[in-house]
Amino acid sequence: MQFGQKALSLDLPRVMGILNVTPDSFSDGGQFNSLEQAIRHADKMLSEGADMIDVGGESTRPGAQEVGVQEELDRVIPVIEAIRERFDTIISVDTSKPEVMTQAVQAGAGLINDVRALQVPGALQAAAKTDVAVCLMHMQGQPKTMQQKPQYDDVVEQVSVFLKQRIQACEEAGIDRRRLVLDPGFGFGKTLQHNYQLLHQLAQLKALELPILAGLSRKSMLGKLLQLSAGETQAASLSAAVMAMINGARILRVHDVAPTAQALRVAWVALDPSQLDD
Repeated sequence: MQFGQKALSLDLPRVMGILNVTPDSFSDGGQFNSLEQAIRHADKMLSEGADMIDVGGESTRPGAQEVGVQEELDRVIPVIEAIRERFDTIISVDTSKPEVMTQAVQAGAGLINDVRALQVPGALQAAAKTDVAVCLMHMQGQPKTMQQKPQYDDVVEQVSVFLKQRIQACEEAGIDRRRLVLDPGFGFGKTLQHNYQLLHQLAQLKALELPILAGLSRKSMLGKLLQLSAGETQAASLSAAVMAMINGARILRVHDVAPTAQALRVAWVALDPSQLDD
Protein backbone atom coordinates (compact mmCIF):
# COMPACT_ATOMS: atom_id res chain seq x y z
CA MET A 1 0.00 0.00 0.00
CA GLN A 2 1.18 3.52 -0.75
CA PHE A 3 1.56 5.95 2.17
CA GLY A 4 2.41 9.18 0.42
CA GLN A 5 5.92 8.72 -0.98
CA LYS A 6 6.52 5.46 0.90
CA ALA A 7 5.17 1.99 0.12
CA LEU A 8 4.58 -0.79 2.63
CA SER A 9 3.35 -4.31 1.99
CA LEU A 10 0.39 -5.32 4.14
CA ASP A 11 0.72 -8.97 3.21
CA LEU A 12 1.93 -9.45 6.79
CA PRO A 13 1.04 -7.66 10.05
CA ARG A 14 2.60 -4.24 10.67
CA VAL A 15 3.12 -2.31 13.90
CA MET A 16 2.13 1.32 14.31
CA GLY A 17 3.85 2.92 17.28
CA ILE A 18 1.82 5.47 19.26
CA LEU A 19 3.39 8.86 19.91
CA ASN A 20 0.99 11.06 21.88
CA VAL A 21 2.28 14.61 22.26
CA THR A 22 -0.54 15.48 24.63
CA PRO A 23 -0.82 16.24 28.35
CA ASP A 24 -3.98 14.16 28.87
CA SER A 25 -3.96 10.92 26.84
CA PHE A 26 -5.37 8.06 28.90
CA SER A 27 -2.18 6.00 29.16
CA ASP A 28 0.86 8.14 28.38
CA GLY A 29 -0.33 11.75 28.58
CA GLY A 30 2.48 14.19 29.34
CA GLN A 31 5.32 11.69 28.81
CA PHE A 32 6.42 12.90 25.38
CA ASN A 33 5.41 16.57 25.34
CA SER A 34 8.82 18.03 24.56
CA LEU A 35 10.34 17.64 21.09
CA GLU A 36 13.38 15.91 22.53
CA GLN A 37 11.26 13.37 24.44
CA ALA A 38 9.08 12.74 21.38
CA ILE A 39 12.04 12.11 19.07
CA ARG A 40 13.72 9.85 21.60
CA HIS A 41 10.56 7.78 21.91
CA ALA A 42 10.08 7.59 18.14
CA ASP A 43 13.67 6.36 17.80
CA LYS A 44 13.05 3.72 20.48
CA MET A 45 9.87 2.44 18.83
CA LEU A 46 11.50 2.24 15.40
CA SER A 47 14.48 0.35 16.81
CA GLU A 48 12.02 -2.09 18.43
CA GLY A 49 10.28 -2.87 15.15
CA ALA A 50 7.65 -0.20 14.47
CA ASP A 51 6.79 0.13 10.78
CA MET A 52 5.20 3.56 11.23
CA ILE A 53 4.76 6.24 13.89
CA ASP A 54 1.34 7.73 14.70
CA VAL A 55 1.65 11.31 16.02
CA GLY A 56 -1.35 12.67 17.93
CA GLY A 57 -1.82 16.12 19.45
CA GLU A 58 -5.34 15.80 20.85
CA SER A 59 -6.53 13.17 23.30
CA THR A 60 -9.57 11.16 22.24
CA ARG A 61 -9.99 9.34 25.55
CA PRO A 62 -13.54 9.22 26.97
CA GLY A 63 -14.45 12.65 28.35
CA ALA A 64 -11.58 14.41 26.60
CA GLN A 65 -11.87 18.13 25.88
CA GLU A 66 -11.29 19.42 22.37
CA VAL A 67 -8.06 21.23 21.48
CA GLY A 68 -7.90 24.33 19.29
CA VAL A 69 -6.48 24.13 15.78
CA GLN A 70 -3.37 26.23 16.49
CA GLU A 71 -2.57 24.35 19.69
CA GLU A 72 -2.79 21.02 17.90
CA LEU A 73 -0.61 22.32 15.06
CA ASP A 74 1.97 23.57 17.55
CA ARG A 75 2.10 20.13 19.14
CA VAL A 76 2.32 17.89 16.07
CA ILE A 77 3.98 19.76 13.20
CA PRO A 78 7.46 20.16 14.79
CA VAL A 79 7.41 16.47 15.78
CA ILE A 80 6.41 15.31 12.28
CA GLU A 81 9.09 17.50 10.70
CA ALA A 82 11.72 16.19 13.10
CA ILE A 83 10.81 12.54 12.50
CA ARG A 84 10.86 13.08 8.74
CA GLU A 85 14.32 14.64 8.94
CA ARG A 86 15.82 11.96 11.19
CA PHE A 87 14.15 8.68 10.24
CA ASP A 88 13.14 6.81 7.09
CA THR A 89 9.68 5.74 8.18
CA ILE A 90 5.99 6.27 7.51
CA ILE A 91 4.47 9.02 9.65
CA SER A 92 0.78 9.04 10.53
CA VAL A 93 -1.07 12.05 11.92
CA ASP A 94 -3.91 11.29 14.34
CA THR A 95 -6.31 14.18 13.73
CA SER A 96 -9.81 15.13 12.63
CA LYS A 97 -9.09 18.76 11.76
CA PRO A 98 -8.74 19.66 8.04
CA GLU A 99 -6.12 22.33 8.79
CA VAL A 100 -3.97 19.87 10.73
CA MET A 101 -4.33 17.23 8.00
CA THR A 102 -3.13 19.65 5.34
CA GLN A 103 -0.14 20.97 7.25
CA ALA A 104 0.83 17.55 8.61
CA VAL A 105 0.99 16.09 5.09
CA GLN A 106 3.08 19.08 3.98
CA ALA A 107 5.38 18.38 6.94
CA GLY A 108 5.84 14.73 5.97
CA ALA A 109 2.86 12.63 7.10
CA GLY A 110 1.91 9.77 4.78
CA LEU A 111 -1.27 8.69 6.58
CA ILE A 112 -4.21 10.65 7.96
CA ASN A 113 -5.62 8.67 10.91
CA ASP A 114 -9.05 10.14 11.66
CA VAL A 115 -11.22 8.87 14.52
CA ARG A 116 -14.14 10.82 12.97
CA ALA A 117 -13.71 9.23 9.53
CA LEU A 118 -13.47 12.58 7.68
CA GLN A 119 -16.87 13.77 8.94
CA VAL A 120 -15.69 17.16 10.21
CA PRO A 121 -16.67 19.85 7.66
CA GLY A 122 -13.84 20.27 5.18
CA ALA A 123 -12.02 17.06 6.15
CA LEU A 124 -13.06 15.09 3.07
CA GLN A 125 -11.93 17.88 0.80
CA ALA A 126 -8.63 18.35 2.68
CA ALA A 127 -7.82 14.63 2.48
CA ALA A 128 -8.79 14.46 -1.19
CA LYS A 129 -6.26 17.18 -2.03
CA THR A 130 -3.41 15.09 -0.62
CA ASP A 131 -1.89 11.94 -2.11
CA VAL A 132 -1.64 10.09 1.22
CA ALA A 133 -3.48 7.19 2.79
CA VAL A 134 -6.46 7.70 5.09
CA CYS A 135 -7.66 5.58 8.01
CA LEU A 136 -11.42 5.77 8.61
CA MET A 137 -12.49 4.86 12.14
CA HIS A 138 -15.93 4.11 13.54
CA MET A 139 -17.03 6.01 16.63
CA GLN A 140 -20.52 6.30 18.08
CA GLY A 141 -20.89 9.85 19.44
CA GLN A 142 -17.95 12.11 20.32
CA PRO A 143 -15.03 11.51 22.74
CA LYS A 144 -16.59 13.70 25.43
CA THR A 145 -19.82 11.67 25.55
CA MET A 146 -19.20 8.45 23.63
CA GLN A 147 -19.21 6.14 26.64
CA GLN A 148 -22.56 7.36 27.98
CA LYS A 149 -24.70 4.28 27.30
CA PRO A 150 -23.69 3.36 23.73
CA GLN A 151 -26.31 1.14 22.07
CA TYR A 152 -26.37 -1.12 19.00
CA ASP A 153 -28.76 -3.67 17.59
CA ASP A 154 -25.80 -5.47 16.00
CA VAL A 155 -22.47 -3.79 16.63
CA VAL A 156 -20.55 -5.60 13.89
CA GLU A 157 -23.19 -4.95 11.26
CA GLN A 158 -23.59 -1.31 12.21
CA VAL A 159 -19.84 -0.68 12.22
CA SER A 160 -19.63 -2.33 8.79
CA VAL A 161 -22.49 -0.24 7.39
CA PHE A 162 -20.94 2.97 8.72
CA LEU A 163 -17.53 2.18 7.22
CA LYS A 164 -19.14 1.27 3.90
CA GLN A 165 -20.89 4.65 3.87
CA ARG A 166 -17.66 6.47 4.63
CA ILE A 167 -15.83 4.59 1.85
CA GLN A 168 -18.52 5.75 -0.56
CA ALA A 169 -18.24 9.34 0.70
CA CYS A 170 -14.48 9.22 0.15
CA GLU A 171 -14.81 7.88 -3.37
CA GLU A 172 -17.39 10.54 -4.22
CA ALA A 173 -14.94 13.18 -2.94
CA GLY A 174 -12.22 11.84 -5.23
CA ILE A 175 -10.29 9.69 -2.77
CA ASP A 176 -9.25 6.40 -4.39
CA ARG A 177 -10.34 3.44 -2.25
CA ARG A 178 -6.82 2.05 -2.63
CA ARG A 179 -5.75 4.84 -0.26
CA LEU A 180 -8.14 3.70 2.50
CA VAL A 181 -7.63 1.75 5.73
CA LEU A 182 -10.47 0.81 8.10
CA ASP A 183 -10.51 0.91 11.91
CA PRO A 184 -13.53 -0.55 13.80
CA GLY A 185 -12.86 1.80 16.70
CA PHE A 186 -12.39 -0.42 19.74
CA GLY A 187 -13.35 1.58 22.83
CA PHE A 188 -14.99 4.42 20.94
CA GLY A 189 -18.66 4.47 21.87
CA LYS A 190 -18.83 0.78 22.74
CA THR A 191 -19.49 -1.23 25.90
CA LEU A 192 -17.31 -4.10 27.10
CA GLN A 193 -19.65 -6.57 25.37
CA HIS A 194 -19.62 -4.57 22.13
CA ASN A 195 -15.81 -4.49 22.06
CA TYR A 196 -15.37 -8.22 22.54
CA GLN A 197 -18.12 -9.02 20.06
CA LEU A 198 -16.35 -6.81 17.55
CA LEU A 199 -13.01 -8.50 18.21
CA HIS A 200 -14.62 -11.94 17.92
CA GLN A 201 -16.22 -11.11 14.56
CA LEU A 202 -13.55 -8.76 13.20
CA ALA A 203 -13.02 -11.01 10.18
CA GLN A 204 -16.44 -9.96 8.88
CA LEU A 205 -14.97 -6.55 8.03
CA LYS A 206 -12.68 -8.23 5.50
CA ALA A 207 -15.73 -8.30 3.21
CA LEU A 208 -15.11 -4.57 2.66
CA GLU A 209 -11.85 -5.57 0.95
CA LEU A 210 -9.66 -2.94 2.57
CA PRO A 211 -6.82 -3.21 5.12
CA ILE A 212 -7.93 -3.25 8.76
CA LEU A 213 -6.20 -1.31 11.53
CA ALA A 214 -6.88 -2.30 15.13
CA GLY A 215 -6.08 -0.22 18.19
CA LEU A 216 -6.51 -2.30 21.33
CA SER A 217 -3.38 -1.37 23.25
CA ARG A 218 -4.05 -0.58 26.93
CA LYS A 219 -7.75 -0.03 26.19
CA SER A 220 -10.26 -0.06 29.04
CA MET A 221 -11.87 -3.20 27.59
CA LEU A 222 -8.77 -5.02 28.82
CA GLY A 223 -8.48 -3.35 32.20
CA LYS A 224 -12.18 -3.73 32.99
CA LEU A 225 -12.16 -7.41 32.14
CA LEU A 226 -9.10 -8.10 34.29
CA GLN A 227 -9.63 -5.36 36.92
CA LEU A 228 -6.27 -3.77 36.10
CA SER A 229 -5.09 -0.24 35.39
CA ALA A 230 -4.09 0.71 31.83
CA GLY A 231 -0.41 0.45 32.73
CA GLU A 232 -0.86 -3.13 33.93
CA THR A 233 -2.38 -4.48 30.71
CA GLN A 234 0.67 -5.13 28.53
CA ALA A 235 0.15 -8.90 28.43
CA ALA A 236 -3.56 -8.42 27.73
CA SER A 237 -2.71 -5.93 24.97
CA LEU A 238 -0.44 -8.50 23.34
CA SER A 239 -3.18 -11.12 23.46
CA ALA A 240 -5.69 -8.72 21.94
CA ALA A 241 -3.26 -7.69 19.18
CA VAL A 242 -2.63 -11.32 18.23
CA MET A 243 -6.37 -12.08 18.19
CA ALA A 244 -7.02 -9.03 16.00
CA MET A 245 -4.26 -10.11 13.62
CA ILE A 246 -5.64 -13.66 13.40
CA ASN A 247 -9.07 -12.18 12.62
CA GLY A 248 -7.80 -9.99 9.82
CA ALA A 249 -6.09 -6.84 11.14
CA ARG A 250 -2.90 -5.97 9.28
CA ILE A 251 -1.92 -2.80 11.17
CA LEU A 252 -1.77 -2.91 14.97
CA ARG A 253 -1.62 0.45 16.73
CA VAL A 254 0.28 -0.09 19.98
CA HIS A 255 2.17 1.51 22.87
CA ASP A 256 4.52 -1.42 23.55
CA VAL A 257 6.26 -2.03 20.24
CA ALA A 258 8.93 -4.65 20.98
CA PRO A 259 6.75 -7.25 22.74
CA THR A 260 3.91 -6.71 20.25
CA ALA A 261 6.21 -7.15 17.24
CA GLN A 262 7.59 -10.34 18.79
CA ALA A 263 4.14 -11.75 19.60
CA LEU A 264 2.83 -10.99 16.12
CA ARG A 265 5.87 -12.56 14.47
CA VAL A 266 5.51 -15.81 16.40
CA ALA A 267 1.75 -16.01 15.79
CA TRP A 268 2.17 -15.19 12.08
CA VAL A 269 4.74 -17.93 11.53
CA ALA A 270 2.68 -20.41 13.58
CA LEU A 271 -0.25 -19.75 11.25
CA ASP A 272 1.94 -20.66 8.27
CA PRO A 273 5.23 -22.43 9.11
CA SER A 274 6.04 -22.72 5.41
CA GLN A 275 7.32 -19.13 5.64
CA LEU A 276 10.45 -20.49 7.35
CA ASP A 277 13.42 -21.65 5.33
CA ASP A 278 14.41 -25.30 5.72
